[in-house]
Amino acid sequence: MGLHDLSDLPYPWDSIAGITATAKAHPGGLVDLSMGTPVDPTPEVVRNALEAASDAPGYPMTAGTPALRQAVADWFARRRGVPGLDPAAVVPTIGSKELVGLLPSLLHLGPGDVVVHPAVGYPTYLAGIRAAGATPLATDDVADWAGRDDVKMVWVNSPGNPTGRVLDVAALRAVVEAARAIDAVVVSDECYAELVWDSSWDPATGAGGAPSVLDPRVCGGSHAGLLAAYSLSKQSSIAGYRAAFLAGDAAQVAALTQTRKHLGLIVPAPVQAAMTAALSDDEHVAAQRAVYGARRRVLAPAITAAGLVVEESGAGLYLWVAAPDGRSGLQVAEWFAERGILTAPGHLYGDDKHTRVALTCTDVQIADAVSRLTEA
Repeated sequence: MGLHDLSDLPYPWDSIAGITATAKAHPGGLVDLSMGTPVDPTPEVVRNALEAASDAPGYPMTAGTPALRQAVADWFARRRGVPGLDPAAVVPTIGSKELVGLLPSLLHLGPGDVVVHPAVGYPTYLAGIRAAGATPLATDDVADWAGRDDVKMVWVNSPGNPTGRVLDVAALRAVVEAARAIDAVVVSDECYAELVWDSSWDPATGAGGAPSVLDPRVCGGSHAGLLAAYSLSKQSSIAGYRAAFLAGDAAQVAALTQTRKHLGLIVPAPVQAAMTAALSDDEHVAAQRAVYGARRRVLAPAITAAGLVVEESGAGLYLWVAAPDGRSGLQVAEWFAERGILTAPGHLYGDDKHTRVALTCTDVQIADAVSRLTEA
């Protein structure tokens, strides 16, 4: 594994200093709907588990405790339509950004290898590919890479950030079949799967929502060549815990775990205990989903009433907003900033036509933003 220099790759958030300054200068103060950082209290069931495990004098297990790995397997069966996941095919990670940024390198990819990533997506996909020295290919069309033996890894993100787009079983199956034909690894970033807003989804069981790449309808019952990445940051309000995991192909997970042992990429023991509790309790997730849903129901109509358009946004924590008059995403973000509302212009994600509006502000701040949009 070799990490390549990223000093020439601008950090995305540094590019919006201008609109940030505009938004902060608003007389009513800043309403930050840009980053998507959770603001709601960490649930008591999770905090209690962290505290109970806080006496941790020994080194934690890189592979994760048996209890945590079993909790992940149980959660996949209960919430994601993935029965029979081997707990040994699970490894906790120090948040999902670390995973996304390091995974191409941990899979020993490098110069000459092509890694496919979403055309519009999380900028860390590109950073991780560049860090490995591999070649990025930004596309959502399987035909752009099917049959290419230089493609070694395919990133999928459903529900998507920033768009909220959800891939159905047929779309995911097409990716899996094309990747298997060329022996490429598929890694599916599914971090927003518990935040689906489509009315066909059953929040009590997870049925009918955003399918996992490990779903037997997608993969034919075999997890070979497939990995699913997940984070608890949003659904459990524990972004500060850095709590995520990777699951799927048992051989790939074993090899990755061995490398992570050597590098000391270990989730702290109290955090592993908190993750176990969080994954075993659906009630707090439902409560958090209801909070985000309520914010979405007031913010989206206010944006529409102000003359903008909310596109896609079927899942996740964001509204993907455009102007029907052809203004660019940056111009729309500037329009928001003039009203003291900071958003994330689409160029940060590879799109010049939209801006991303997060639901991660307090109810009071969301109400303030709605008031400013109503005045507009």
